Amino acid sequence: MSVSIPSAGAVGAVRKPSPFTSGTAIVVYVALVRIVLYFFAGSHYGYFRDELYYLACGEHPAWGYVDQPPLIGWIAWFLQHTIGTSLWALRLLPALAGASTVVLAGLLARELGGRVWAMFLASLAALMAPVLLALSHLFTMNAFDPLLWTAIAYLLVRIARDGNQSLWLVVGALTGITILNKYAVLFWLAGVVIGICLTGLRSSLRHRWFWLGCALTTAIAAQNFLWEWRHHFPFLELMHNVRASGRDILLPPLPYLQAQAQMLGFVAALLVLFALLFFFSRQGRPYRALGWAYLIFLAEMMALRGKLYYLAPVYPMLFAVGAVWMEGATGRKRWIWAKPALALAIVAVAGIYAPTILPILSVPHFLAYEHAMGIEQQKFEHMQPGVLPQLYADMFGWEEMAQRVAAYYHTLSPEEQRKTAIFANNYGEGGAIDFFGPKYGLPKAIGGHQNYWIWGPRDYTGESMIVLGEGNEHNMQTKCASYSIVGDAKDPLSRRDEWLPIYHCRGFKWNLQTIWPELKRWQ
Repeated sequence: MSVSIPSAGAVGAVRKPSPFTSGTAIVVYVALVRIVLYFFAGSHYGYFRDELYYLACGEHPAWGYVDQPPLIGWIAWFLQHTIGTSLWALRLLPALAGASTVVLAGLLARELGGRVWAMFLASLAALMAPVLLALSHLFTMNAFDPLLWTAIAYLLVRIARDGNQSLWLVVGALTGITILNKYAVLFWLAGVVIGICLTGLRSSLRHRWFWLGCALTTAIAAQNFLWEWRHHFPFLELMHNVRASGRDILLPPLPYLQAQAQMLGFVAALLVLFALLFFFSRQGRPYRALGWAYLIFLAEMMALRGKLYYLAPVYPMLFAVGAVWMEGATGRKRWIWAKPALALAIVAVAGIYAPTILPILSVPHFLAYEHAMGIEQQKFEHMQPGVLPQLYADMFGWEEMAQRVAAYYHTLSPEEQRKTAIFANNYGEGGAIDFFGPKYGLPKAIGGHQNYWIWGPRDYTGESMIVLGEGNEHNMQTKCASYSIVGDAKDPLSRRDEWLPIYHCRGFKWNLQTIWPELKRWQ
């Protein structure tokens, strides 16, 4: 009697899954796409207005600034002292933050019980949502908020699922850092706290770890609060002035919701609805605090008429939750087509929008594309229209302005140069002079706008000033013993409100050292 011995292949009936096709690996592959996009768009066009200002803040590290918390200035200081401030270097950290957000969204879906498809959909939506693509391109606070908020949500899910109360200490540390990045998180955190009180997570209020986490948050954010207090809360004054000026576009609730869907690329917005279905289902009950947090945060922003992108950091976590719900709802064979269909639709819509939010095309090709597709960038501020939309127009004309100032500055005698201040009427112009000026032999700028006012007039008296961004020639006539127009800041692709003359004011009628408090312009 013969006995057949099965082959090794037959014995291994159950094969160990490859780590290269696991959910985590797929999420990493999706995140790498964001790095690829960085290589396509990272150095295109030029420095954005706010990037130049944050680099100026990096030269004055402090516990606070007029218009933002201190973290962005500290990061700018770090870049200036390590890898440098080229466009490649400046935009590397936002791209890495965007890629990390993609990974974390996928991992959050796994923590919620999602399998490969849920992880893939969550990471894909976090990658391709137009607003998240845009925010992860520029060196601003907005580039880091999605990662920080998603990390906090990840920890909250772990606490709700596993009951590991000691994680509140990590939540507290991360929350403190997030407050130092941007104050908008306080509105979401208010929703989180209410959500905790309304759900089973309120049991955490009985544990010392929760209160230790709150104490750690307070300790980290306290120095910034003290800075604000010592300077009479400039951020609140600024916000009041901005709202009074009518600068921002304010939308009523329904158009606000429509604009939210647009900035997510419409298709990905379905995952937000699915997330709410999950949160308020039996399966999502342990995590319902995050559902309440989103609804309360959304209501706050609609009531306060906040800018559209203020909600952007909350969406990667909602994509993760919505992807888990969809994976479960489409588990039957007749719905097997829904998941790939949604993924393809997300990619298709984002692919259409991508050239309008990332500078991956040359300017002529972008203009042709915009005209052919009939797509416009969403507008956040009232601004005179130009050739390019605001997001792109703010990347042009800055170095050329510095060159024109330098060309005139070097016609002055060395004696007059030493007493000639360059007075910028907005932080974009001041940042441009501070960043590009040294290459052209210019001194640092002074000004009354935002933090430039706090940095003061240095040793200048006003005897001789090159004035930028002054749109009212009458001011030159009444405030200067004599003045002349020595150039302009006009660039065909820049913002139209920057197309202003460059003046040389001789004999300012007041000493800058004594009149400086009256030159403050926080708006």
